[in-house]
Amino acid sequence: MSAPATSKPTVTEREARQVAEAAREQHWRKPSFAKELFLGRLRLDLIHPHPLPADEDVRRGEEFLARLRAFCETEVDSARIERDARIPDEVVTGLKELGALGMKIDTKYGGLGLTQVYYNKALALAGSASPAIGALLSAHQSIGVPQPLKLFGTQEQKDTFLPRCARTDISAFLLTEPDVGSDPARLATTAVPEGDDYVLDGVKLWTTNGVVADLLVVMARVPKSEGHRGGITAFVVEAAAEGVTVEHRNAFMGLRGIENGVTRFHRVRVPAAHRIGEEGQGLKIALTTLNTGRLSLPAMCAGAGKWCLKIAREWSAVREQWGKPVALHEAVGSKISFIAATTFALEAVLELSAQMADENRNDIRIEAALAKLYGSEMAWKMADELVQIRGGRGFETAASLAARGERAVPAEQMLRDLRINRIFEGSTEIMHLLIAREAVDAHLSVAGDLIDPGKSLPDKARAGANAGVFYAKWLPKLVAGPGQLPRSYAEFHPRGHADLSGHLRYVERHARKLARSTFYAMSRWQGRMETKQGFLGRVVDIGAELFAMSAACVRAELLRSRGERGREAYQLADAFCRQSRIRVGELFDRLWNNTDDLDRKVVKGVLGGAYEWLEQGIVDPSDDGPWIAEPEPGPSGRENVHRPIR
Repeated sequence: MSAPATSKPTVTEREARQVAEAAREQHWRKPSFAKELFLGRLRLDLIHPHPLPADEDVRRGEEFLARLRAFCETEVDSARIERDARIPDEVVTGLKELGALGMKIDTKYGGLGLTQVYYNKALALAGSASPAIGALLSAHQSIGVPQPLKLFGTQEQKDTFLPRCARTDISAFLLTEPDVGSDPARLATTAVPEGDDYVLDGVKLWTTNGVVADLLVVMARVPKSEGHRGGITAFVVEAAAEGVTVEHRNAFMGLRGIENGVTRFHRVRVPAAHRIGEEGQGLKIALTTLNTGRLSLPAMCAGAGKWCLKIAREWSAVREQWGKPVALHEAVGSKISFIAATTFALEAVLELSAQMADENRNDIRIEAALAKLYGSEMAWKMADELVQIRGGRGFETAASLAARGERAVPAEQMLRDLRINRIFEGSTEIMHLLIAREAVDAHLSVAGDLIDPGKSLPDKARAGANAGVFYAKWLPKLVAGPGQLPRSYAEFHPRGHADLSGHLRYVERHARKLARSTFYAMSRWQGRMETKQGFLGRVVDIGAELFAMSAACVRAELLRSRGERGREAYQLADAFCRQSRIRVGELFDRLWNNTDDLDRKVVKGVLGGAYEWLEQGIVDPSDDGPWIAEPEPGPSGRENVHRPIR
């Protein structure tokens, strides 16, 4: 009988990077608009004309949206969810009956078979009624059991689990541990082979849906042994299995209704038939699942932007200051313009990325990651601006507003609920590194061995030859391009509309500038490039802005060509691009003019205690418990708070 693991694997930084590198997709079999953008090429042909869903997909999607809207308007009490910190069971049951658990599941398994475009629209709608409901549906379908089984499951697994997930069973994804977040090389949960089973032992943290889940996707480390290649592996686990205990339901500053907890596994037997993919494929499965799964968060962020715009418009028209509505004061008006323009751009990024995912003609791993990164950051800023526009009422709770006779506008709740999106499914900092790795993949493919200290001289010589050929062709193309020709992209300047062609020329020129800057940085820092996280973050942020500008222009032209508010769409796209260009200029300036080196010195001083005197004169209300709880292996000593909803 095997014993549960008692300690976490000890890994070096290099080993951790190797684990992450092995998990990412190594090849680019399809074109990628965002990848080309980082290489200095504006491949507008990949996104324009804007791709469109099939008529039948639109019909089915719109029919479901109508049913979902009616349900949200009549059955969902957002204030009650916030007050009770729980989605009522009858609401969850209603969502099941509506088919909302199976939006992305094929109809042959009992699901609705919606496209990514309409799945996103549904999440935006449900998330506007209650962000906790949006999180429930997203965690279940975007990263829970359905998506990895769709991509990697056997036919038997699909036949067994997908019908359950489509109608009755809620699923959750369990990767994070108390001391393991975005560094899975140190994963401590084990799955030890025993006969036809695996025996799971470990503790998982922040298990969204975990408190109410019926099925779990669990990432665990299989020890290498005879007949077993080992490595981090994915399993479908019954939440009611013996040895599974939900030890705690976590409480947060926002998303008060989510069922997120701590789950312990003690000698939980899982049939080998429930393993997803091969041993050691767990991280690859997780990352591949997230390639499109990440689009769920920007969907709800775009929905949040729409709500912020609605409240800002209605409030700013009736609130007067110095004899006129506050919206007409420039200090407030600029905030409203930012919210309107950014909401248009977020929806443009989302719709474009989702439609490309549906068509499956392009590799959208970077686009989806950029959508998540940009959406989460900009939605937070829009909510913050809305609170500012509302003034003291923005800081006041909806319940308090209602109690004294005013409209219950939950602006402060929106701010709290949106904050987690900058952390969920990869924090902004991790997303910067992930996207940066993909953005420089072409360089590392041809010149990576040159800067790898572990490579031999012959390997470096071959890499040097390959790099010479690649850069001899690539570098000259960064000197000039269509962005320098006054009539380029003329179709984006139709008569009577704002001129978007100049913005696309700007994108083309600055994509080349970004590629040149990246190449210069790689030449300058070589193997130390991976430590320049400030620089890499700014590179990614520039790429995100250029992508959003491109998407906004293409969407505006689509709406114009279809006779759908084209003039207004062009105006919003123009406003967004002008605002974005200011941010891009600042980011380019900060590539080389920044305090990164000084910041590192200050950080060393902080950690070394050099500035402890600065902390004097306060009282710390924190208790003296451990910073990170170290769960003891073995059976649970706590009450099981798991509560499946039936």
